[in-house]
Amino acid sequence: MFSLERWQEIFETISKNKLRTFLTGVSVASGIFILIILLGVSVGMQNGIEKQFQNDASNIINIYPGYTTLEYKGLNPKRRIQFTNEDYELALGDKEEVVHKSSDFQIWSRLISYKKEFGSYRIQGVMPDFQYLENASIIEGRFINQLDLDHLEKHIIIGNRVKKDLFKDNSPLGEYISLSGLNFKVVGVYTDPGGDREEARVYIPLTTAQVVFGAGINIRSMGFTLPKVDDYDEALAESNKFTAKIERQLKAKLLVNPLDTSGIFISNNIENTKEIYQLISAMKIFFWFVGIATLLAGIIGVSNIMLIIVKERTKEIGIRKALGAKPMSIVAMVLHESVFVTAFSGLIGLILALALLEFVGPMVELDFLINPSVNFNIAMTTVVILIVAGAVAGFFPAWRGAKIKPIDALRDE
Repeated sequence: MFSLERWQEIFETISKNKLRTFLTGVSVASGIFILIILLGVSVGMQNGIEKQFQNDASNIINIYPGYTTLEYKGLNPKRRIQFTNEDYELALGDKEEVVHKSSDFQIWSRLISYKKEFGSYRIQGVMPDFQYLENASIIEGRFINQLDLDHLEKHIIIGNRVKKDLFKDNSPLGEYISLSGLNFKVVGVYTDPGGDREEARVYIPLTTAQVVFGAGINIRSMGFTLPKVDDYDEALAESNKFTAKIERQLKAKLLVNPLDTSGIFISNNIENTKEIYQLISAMKIFFWFVGIATLLAGIIGVSNIMLIIVKERTKEIGIRKALGAKPMSIVAMVLHESVFVTAFSGLIGLILALALLEFVGPMVELDFLINPSVNFNIAMTTVVILIVAGAVAGFFPAWRGAKIKPIDALRDE
């Protein structure tokens, strides 16, 4: 319940001890400030580590055909498995389960020329989401889109290495290059974290590739990414569940023995990222520990100040109790002041830290530190910590004040 008299008491006490209250508030504000900054840095380091260690999407699942090694339903082993568009649609299943998806068809090496320049590069027919599966970043123009697929457009996206070989320092956008006797219009240039090896490729619409190279409805492989989760065990469990379902469905359709491990290969990239998840989790724990320890130092300061205040107001507390004040009213009085000082100071530190991360964070882009920031949930968690910390800091001084006997308090000098 709001009590004007209680708030007047709080501000009167603060005004009598301005310097002491200010220094206490600074210790709490700095504790929250450091905690938020450290948590923001942990997010920035997570962004940086993921960028450094992921050439492809961290949760990508790739599926490749192989050769059977076991007899099944009258079919001999050593049978070559061939994926088609229908197999891709079957594996895709419920589209809500995946974030990005694409099938592809590859020609490992083919001559590509532009005027007097030429080179041999890998050609891949892909779908729009392939850009995200490969972590390819467009630096000029655009990537394959759905219209390219629907209209079998002769559009091509070239790697940065291909651009340097064929176009030197000139922009290739809108230019035509020769591929298998056909002219393809360059609509985009990409770069890849894998460097020159990954950038020595060109991408064309999958449907166009299937027609140009006589593939019909055949595809080479397919890839999917699942929704990202922060917990490794949960991510691995969801990934294994998804791959088990796909493997079961494809083996049934393509008549592959369920025990055959060579007919269909499934590469689950999440299994290779365990070290990254563990490193990120360890960093978060460390930063929370350091931040909480810093905040705890400020809370101890608040508790000590409240003990001093209770000592200074011993006679006042004794008079209150002699006039009929209940012990819980004394506890509430001290707690109210403690929570106010802690929460107010902490909120100032929180706002300053969030403002710093908001304005400076987007400008930070180092090798292992990219865009440090904190989300709304973390900010609200620190607010709860502030309120709880203020209550804890004031509880023991308040309880001590509530136990003071009126007769002893009135004798106090």
